[in-house]
Amino acid sequence: MKKFKNLFKLIYKTLVNNIFFILYGKIYLTKNNNVKIKETNNSKIKKINQKNYKIYIIKNGRVCTDGVEQVAYITGNSLIKNISYTQIKGTLVSANKNFVLKRGTPYFKKKINGIVLSLAQGASGNKNYFHWMFDILPKIKIVLSYFSIKEIDYFYMPALQNFQIRILNILGVKKFKIIDSNKFKHIQATKILVPEHPWYNKNKIFDQVDKLPTWIVKWLRSSFLEKGKSNSKNKKFFIDRSETKNKHCQLINNDKIKKILLKKGFKAIKVGKYNFVNQITLFNNADIIIGPHGAAFTNLIFCKPNTKVIEIKPINRPNNYKTISKINNLKYKQIITSLIPVKKRINGDMYLNPKKLKNLLRND
Repeated sequence: MKKFKNLFKLIYKTLVNNIFFILYGKIYLTKNNNVKIKETNNSKIKKINQKNYKIYIIKNGRVCTDGVEQVAYITGNSLIKNISYTQIKGTLVSANKNFVLKRGTPYFKKKINGIVLSLAQGASGNKNYFHWMFDILPKIKIVLSYFSIKEIDYFYMPALQNFQIRILNILGVKKFKIIDSNKFKHIQATKILVPEHPWYNKNKIFDQVDKLPTWIVKWLRSSFLEKGKSNSKNKKFFIDRSETKNKHCQLINNDKIKKILLKKGFKAIKVGKYNFVNQITLFNNADIIIGPHGAAFTNLIFCKPNTKVIEIKPINRPNNYKTISKINNLKYKQIITSLIPVKKRINGDMYLNPKKLKNLLRND
């Protein structure tokens, strides 16, 4: 029965792909003729290697995304390999492995009359707060360093959440139209603008994320810090990550650690319960912040210089928050936890020895 189902799925998939091949044609890796390239010319916006960013302008171009890992940019029936985002199981690979070369563009096409800024890059740029702040917003900044907001008719990206709308409004991007890339996975537009990724261009994302360009931290800080408010009530915070739906970077003894820190005058906070402005306020007024590795630490960009930070991190997680702390002149320390066997990850994947935490606080 299982073999019959698998055979049926294969026949169905092949049939669907053939229909879309007929509708939109096969995609090839050939020379791209309808692509212009502009470079940013701003001394404050540079790659980690100090080179300028490129912005690709595709006339009558197409975008096709699987909504998870890959995005294909197409002119005519040619894949633009320099910017097509080809990720397989978390690793960037050659464009010759992009899904459209094998499957074509297997979604009905929506035609757009206007200029579209494409911010599609797979699931990481959707709901994740860190990737929104360090991937998507810098892409907008890169494009707006060359084009005015009035020249852009649409943003191509997943439908915005409330916190994202609020952040864009603060940046002055108030009048925008979103083409939901999850709903419309294949579009064609008069012009498509595609900026380079601000920092991720090879290998696994964990291999690159601790090499964040300094300009992003400074720009985000200068853009939003003034929205925070003065707050003298509490200066010591423990980030309680038990609120997250993700199971990684969870302390299996979270309640025990929280109890220890509460006795020492810390306030436990679930950062996701606070709106964007209140998150700025919390981190900017803090004297010391302790918590597990996670997107809440993105807000370290708003901390005052010399704020004490203790990050509890599994051995296999990247050092992006250490990088942010260094750029922002914070007093950063790490507690590295060993990996817990998968079978024992009932309430989390990290165990923090309470004695280790007490000793660190005593010696701090």
